[in-house]
Amino acid sequence: MDNPAPEPIVSELRALIFDVDGTLADTERDGHRVAFNAAFREAGLDWDWDEALYGRLLAVTGGKERIRHYLDHYNTAFERPAALDEFIAGLHKAKTRHYLDMLKDGAIPLRPGVARLLAEARAAGLTLAIATTTTPANVVYLLESTLGRESVEWFSVIAAGDVVPAKKPAADIFEYALRHLGLPAEACLAFEDSANGVRSSVGAGLRTIVTVNGYTRDEDFTGALLVLDKFGEPGSPCTVLAGPAVEGGYLTVEQMKQWG
Repeated sequence: MDNPAPEPIVSELRALIFDVDGTLADTERDGHRVAFNAAFREAGLDWDWDEALYGRLLAVTGGKERIRHYLDHYNTAFERPAALDEFIAGLHKAKTRHYLDMLKDGAIPLRPGVARLLAEARAAGLTLAIATTTTPANVVYLLESTLGRESVEWFSVIAAGDVVPAKKPAADIFEYALRHLGLPAEACLAFEDSANGVRSSVGAGLRTIVTVNGYTRDEDFTGALLVLDKFGEPGSPCTVLAGPAVEGGYLTVEQMKQWG
């Protein structure tokens, strides 16, 4: 995918809105997937989501929705309990508990460049927000385990979980974040890692920067401003997969303000 050089972002960039899973941290393969499998074992189920299967399941956003999709398309022989919604909710609750234990143990670090970029944004006076389909607890524990307890307060809005009925790729979660920020989409930039995320953010009118991961690298990011393999660090440059060049090999707030 070849993107032209971007038009000027805004006269004044005021806020950055981040997805969490796959964007702030590479949580899916070695985090959520592992926690799902632990929950299944705990429930006495013989289900095992290997890396390949989980990659296919990621086409569906939302953990409870992902379990239902698995039953509908990959495990149709499973005898469903009468109270299926409650059954799925119980599995997801157990999965969240296992995942939070991993976060508490510091098993899931931030992706390269994330801490630097957040620090730059705060120093520049930009507002920070989160828009994600993961649960609020997952967000809080990730931030606290990687950036310290005070980091949760860095984010003016944490739009997470079931605060909107329609999950990504619907635009609802980003529209919710924008309403609570009190800012127009053109004053903000979104950060995502997946095609569903880009469809959601672009659907809300947001210009979007993508940092791919192993599961999403080959997805269609049409509409994204810039696609990178990571944010990059001094001495550990990022690779631009689509969009304008990144000076110095790592994304900075100053570059985002000056593109045009």
